[in-house]
Amino acid sequence: MKRRELLRTGAALSGALTLAGCSRLMETRAAGVPPVPEDRPDGVYLPSHVEGMEMVGTASSGDYVVGLMYSYPHRFWNVNGENVSLTEIDTDDAVHLMASVWDADTEAILPDTGLSAEIYRNGSLVSQEAIYPMLSQPMGFHYGANFGLDGEGTYAVRLSVGAVSTRRTGAFEGRFADPATVEIPFEYSEAAKEEIEFRTLDDRAGTPGAVDPMGMEGLPDSFAPPESALPGRVLGAATSDDARLVVTALDGPPTGIDAEGTYLAVSARTRYNRMVIPAMGLSGRLERDGEAVYDGEFARTLDPDLGYHYGAVVDGVESGDTLTLSTTVQPQTARHEGYETAFGGVTGGMPDVTVEAP
Repeated sequence: MKRRELLRTGAALSGALTLAGCSRLMETRAAGVPPVPEDRPDGVYLPSHVEGMEMVGTASSGDYVVGLMYSYPHRFWNVNGENVSLTEIDTDDAVHLMASVWDADTEAILPDTGLSAEIYRNGSLVSQEAIYPMLSQPMGFHYGANFGLDGEGTYAVRLSVGAVSTRRTGAFEGRFADPATVEIPFEYSEAAKEEIEFRTLDDRAGTPGAVDPMGMEGLPDSFAPPESALPGRVLGAATSDDARLVVTALDGPPTGIDAEGTYLAVSARTRYNRMVIPAMGLSGRLERDGEAVYDGEFARTLDPDLGYHYGAVVDGVESGDTLTLSTTVQPQTARHEGYETAFGGVTGGMPDVTVEAP
């Protein structure tokens, strides 16, 4: 039995004894959601519809600030290794909760933290769900899941942040190592939810492209740095299944990496709107005159200047060297509609790409 089913069963038994007729689960917008577009391209495409979101609140603990938002329940695609599966909207889903975690000092969005959510009402647990790392076109990277609620009213959402598992360098070295928990009050009403924007894209749905990012006051964005703002010497860029991989070379690795040599950083971002793509496995082969001078992993790394990237230390880069990048594991993030066919996704893997040093 799912955790939510268990809680609902317990609530029903309790309600039968003390609150008969008072407990009900919220209806959803599932019936009004357009179908997934037919003939979707192998890559990023405009979804069938766009839903807005509302800020619930923020809270901070230690190094972290956590923002909580909500919208209508969404369908989305889970990614587990190479397996990609559609999660439909359940009849008892009331909201799609979204959370972002960022650094209190720099406002850098922090992927790879791990996040869990529990919803309480009057001190009793109402809902508990895994909350997935996700990519959406309007918001970029965030955590999200659909939740059932027990009617309108005031809830407390408890969000537990795990330690960041990604290598940290520069001023981030030694930070984000501890877990933290915050609690954010959530006043829920159907009337307020129904005021959130919902619009269809009609004839444009299913065509290549992406909807514009959705800015929100108090919520940092999850853009990757512009190519012109990356430190070092940008060697070039290539696109694999609509993931744009920008390669820059630094004279040495950032502090926190115990090695000597040239540091190659690969900044992965979505085509069209430059959202950071985290949580994938990446390897690279650097060749000079047909011989490999590096062949190995590009490690997930979080750095305040480079942003979230994939990095490796090599023994120098010369003009004419070629770097072939291979995705060993597609991004382990759930996808909102319009991204499930890109970055590996439901339509296949990510082909190797090659960048030649100028």
